[in-house]
Amino acid sequence: MKLGVCYYPEQWDESLWASDARRMAEMGLSTVRIAEFAWGLIEPRQGHFDWGWLDRAIDTLADAGLQVVLGTPTAAPPHWLVDAHPEILAVDAAGRTKGFGSRRHYCFSSDVFFAASERVVTAMAERYGAHPAVIAWQTDNEYGCHDTVVSYSPNALARFRQWLAANYADIGELNTAWGNVFWSMDCKRFEDVGLPVAMPAPPNPSHLLAFRRFSSDEVLRYNRMQVEILRRLAPGRDVLHNFMGFFSEFEHHTMGRDLDIATWDNYPLGHLEGTRIASEAERAAHRRTGHPDIAAFHHDLYRGVAGGRWWVMEQQAGPVNWAPWNALPAPGMVRAWTWEAFAHGAELVSYFRWRQLPYAQEQLHSGLNTPDNMLDTGGHEATAVARELQDVPVEATTRASVALVVDYTGKWAIDALPNSPDFDVQALQLAWYGALRRLGLDVDIVPASGDFTGYALVVAPTLAVVDAGLAGRLQRCGAHLVFGPRSGSRTSEMHIAAGLPPGALRSLLPGLRVVAVEGLRPGVSFPLEAVGAGFAGAASAQVTRWRDVLDVPATLGVEARYADGHAAIVRHGNTRYVSGWLDATGLDALMRQAAVDAGVPAEPLPDGLRLRRRGKLQFAIHYGDAPVRVPAPANARFVVGGPVLETAGVAAWWVDDSRTA
Repeated sequence: MKLGVCYYPEQWDESLWASDARRMAEMGLSTVRIAEFAWGLIEPRQGHFDWGWLDRAIDTLADAGLQVVLGTPTAAPPHWLVDAHPEILAVDAAGRTKGFGSRRHYCFSSDVFFAASERVVTAMAERYGAHPAVIAWQTDNEYGCHDTVVSYSPNALARFRQWLAANYADIGELNTAWGNVFWSMDCKRFEDVGLPVAMPAPPNPSHLLAFRRFSSDEVLRYNRMQVEILRRLAPGRDVLHNFMGFFSEFEHHTMGRDLDIATWDNYPLGHLEGTRIASEAERAAHRRTGHPDIAAFHHDLYRGVAGGRWWVMEQQAGPVNWAPWNALPAPGMVRAWTWEAFAHGAELVSYFRWRQLPYAQEQLHSGLNTPDNMLDTGGHEATAVARELQDVPVEATTRASVALVVDYTGKWAIDALPNSPDFDVQALQLAWYGALRRLGLDVDIVPASGDFTGYALVVAPTLAVVDAGLAGRLQRCGAHLVFGPRSGSRTSEMHIAAGLPPGALRSLLPGLRVVAVEGLRPGVSFPLEAVGAGFAGAASAQVTRWRDVLDVPATLGVEARYADGHAAIVRHGNTRYVSGWLDATGLDALMRQAAVDAGVPAEPLPDGLRLRRRGKLQFAIHYGDAPVRVPAPANARFVVGGPVLETAGVAAWWVDDSRTA
């Protein structure tokens, strides 16, 4: 468990570098990420490289005993490249070119940009691949940030047609797969297929889903090019990428197979205010602490992306600048967020950034130091964590008993044909995850392509695309299973599942049919009535946003109904199907009963308290307003904190009292 920082030596006078490096080391920081936006300085004109400043920066950090993560600088193409080749720029859905003047101004499908990226990454790796201070490489920076995965450029159109030709035997197969007989959309050749944009009526959802898959593959192709260069020229160094929160525009788990470490950029207050995932009440209640489950959800997600190794590459250290409202973190929260990442298995937490910049787009984004070079609140809290880490041993991450299943293709499928503006897949995933966490449960987040063996309880908030292979793996894993609305509703080509939804999941729920769906406008809800003891304790539970209307055979049990008589929750053996968007009350009752059935110990936690086990250490983080007592035995030996936590409090204690700390 180590601490790091993001640093931009090129943005500061060189006279500061040595003192910056010395102070970083004195604070207890060990790792520094640099250079991910420095292409224009590294290659000021095509083919001419200026390494002097970067040589000196790396050597200065190394002389202070610091290790370097070197970023490939491709997220910020220089002006000379755009000037010579404006065709590298992406095009938005309105046909407007995304111009030079900020960052991420490129199209993944541009062959010219691909070649220019190969050149600069190769040159960097040849120069620093064997440098003893450079321990890892970050590819690019935040792929897709600022809505830049999808491009509607001529380059994208040309490569999309090539992708279609590689994925369909001929144009006839495509026409059949997409149902192009509808509205006379049949094409005679792949060159007839356009981009799914700027049409008088909505595009074919099969066309949309194919384009989303293509766009994801373009990101993966581009990243793989960089990884292959780094593997060849920087052997033995870890290769990583910094993913983002609530971002699903490309297949993260597929990319993770090319990486050694998955990292992500954790901005708890920015993610709370900058997305509409949380409710208005949640945003107001947690505006200075962050939502109790958002950061943890992503920790558990990214722990599973690259085989278990993961970091926080950018950790919020104070107010950010990019959300609609940017609050000051509550005292102690920077420390709490850091410890929470370690509790979920992080190897390193790296703060953004070393010093707040007094100019350009991020001048209102805080760092560990203020612009006048004084240690800020986040810097003091990072220093406190560094001291505490000296007394806390590293424990291996504990495998959870509960898995939550996510699927990027399934999300794209629902996005292609939402049928309700309120059906947000990520919001539903967070709601189910939060219900599990309020019971004190550890959760592994597993892709639909993953291995479910060994889990006692597997939950899928929604899993739109399910084939027979996935259904079989779920059935054979032996876990108790809970599926949410719209699961098994679509084929891989965006058709209604054969025999009606839940499609292939009927091998687990024999005879079940979803005969209609209903998107519920704001203010409309359906109260639930429990049938028997399977949904006990949820007298005030409701469904909002969405419900599937079920035709339930007599062989399936009904655990809850709506007032109009339709089934809300059905069960067959160890499998449940939840037909609607349950509120928190309903989810709490459902998950508690599912955990009991699966033999997983679960007890509701005090408001705002969250737990995570790492090896023999049990961690507790408190997001609530009122003091709480952690669920530790009376004789617990604490290595961090104590039995009572205030807001932003952290505790960690040994769960095996025979263990010597």
